[in-house]
Order: sequence, then C-alpha cells, then structure tokens
Amino acid sequence: MVVSGDYPHLHPAVRPFVDEATEVRVRRIRTDRWIAYARANAALAAMEDLLTFPKRMRMPNLLLVGPTNNGKTMIVEKFRRAHPALTAVEAADGVAVLPVLRVQMPPGPDEGRLFGAILDGLGVPFGPRDRIAAKQDIAVRMMRATDTRLLVIDELHNLLSGTSMQQRRLLNLLRWLGNELQIPLVGVGTAEALRAIRSDDQLVNRFEPFALPVWEDDEEYRRLLATLEAALPLRKPSHLNDPVMAGRILAAAEGVLGEIIAVVVRAAVLAVETGTETISARMIEDAGFIRPSERRRVAV
Repeated sequence: MVVSGDYPHLHPAVRPFVDEATEVRVRRIRTDRWIAYARANAALAAMEDLLTFPKRMRMPNLLLVGPTNNGKTMIVEKFRRAHPALTAVEAADGVAVLPVLRVQMPPGPDEGRLFGAILDGLGVPFGPRDRIAAKQDIAVRMMRATDTRLLVIDELHNLLSGTSMQQRRLLNLLRWLGNELQIPLVGVGTAEALRAIRSDDQLVNRFEPFALPVWEDDEEYRRLLATLEAALPLRKPSHLNDPVMAGRILAAAEGVLGEIIAVVVRAAVLAVETGTETISARMIEDAGFIRPSERRRVAV
C-alpha cells in the first residue's frame, strides 16, 4: 500500500499506480495526457475569448500554426472537451447544444467533403450522392439550431492538396461561413496553412496567427519535463530537467513537443520493463528512438 510520504517525485494522483503490475504501468505511461504549459494556456485563453465574442458582421478568427506533432490538435481537443455538447435530453429546453464544433479539413478537399465533415461532426446523417447545396443548407441550419459558437478546422493545410480552383472556392467558403453564421473560426495547421490563408487578401486580415514554435532549452522547457516526470509511475526520480538530460531529450526530439513526449515515454517503458525504475541518459539512447529528420532518410 502506498502511503502519503512515498514517491515524493510523483504527482499525488500518480503514486497509487506505482506498485501496480508492469503491464498496467506501461499502459498508463503510454496513455495520452494533457500537460499544461504557458503557450498552450495562452492559446486556450485566446479561443475562450473568441467563444464569448459578441456577434458582428466581421468576426475575428484565429490560426493556430506550428510544426507537425507540436501539440496543436491536443490544445483544440482540450478546448472542445472544456465546452462539451449537451444532448436534447440533457438540455434544459430540450434542444441539443454544440458550442464548439471541431472538424478536419478532408484530404483532397472540396466543398462537398468539407460540408460532409461538418455534418459528421454534428452527428447528422447524409447520403453520398447528396448535392453540395443540400449539405450546405442542412449544415448551416443545424449549426444555428445547436447554437454552435465556434468552428475549429483542423489540418487546414490539407486545403493545399486541392487544385488552385478548389483552394479558391474553399477559402471563399470559409469566409462565407464566418459571415453567414457570425461565429469565429479557428484554423489549425502547419506553416502551409498560413501560406494558404495569406493567399487570400480578405482572409489574411481576419485570421490572427498564433504560433507554436519548436521548443528551446529554457525555463519553460525544464518545467515541462518536470511536469512530465511527475506523471510517470516510476519508483525512482529521473531528474529529466537536469541540464544533461534535458539537452539530450531535446536533441533527440529536435524540439518538437510530441517527439519530446515520445522520447520520454519510450525510455520510461524501458525503465519499467528492465526494473531500473529511472530514466538515465543511456536509457534514452537504448530506447531505440529515431529522430524525426533521420526517419525521412531511412533506406527501404
């Protein structure tokens, strides 16, 4: 049984898991978890501000932009979960409410597929042969009926996989949706998403870029490592925020948040499975993590 003074290097909520079976701890280590940090909190605050913005003819929008696997989707999913939908049964007036609607820009995008993604997000069935105008009408009516106050479009850079004409029509559609519904839009994507928005003179003035750059070895990064270590059920401290350890993790991950977490998770699993119960610099090397840039050069 774990007593309050055991494992002081861990968060109190994590300590009860330390003496569980190996497979239980490994599963917990590999489970996605929210780790708060300053830039993420600022992004959440910016979206919260948009959600409460009064309706007007020209609504403000946000473009959350950064490298692949750098925490963008995790942030918008955290925000969506903070503003959950209410079913008709749960709502006081018997009308379903969906304050935040999150969809993905489809690969090979066009207007029909985008409206299909919106209808999927709304839980509204539609036929594969339904006309675009019909999908558009139903999507707009349902977003109004469910009091959707903010539309998040993830993987916005997929827009560039369409033809020039498709890109232009989709950009016009985004502008139209914001105007018609008088709700803010939050675009999420890589630098290519920013390039797509900048190709439209009207949209570029409506979307405020919010950058999530790669991480550097600074105080905020060290706090991130300390928070991550406290969430991993290892019986011994690893001191991930020590300069040597922090530097080695950052170099392996090439500054990308998702890769930082992947490096630490792999090493933590190895620490549990080998019984060492702590992450060492050597263990980071032995975990077999391949740097993002090296994956692109792997011979097949």
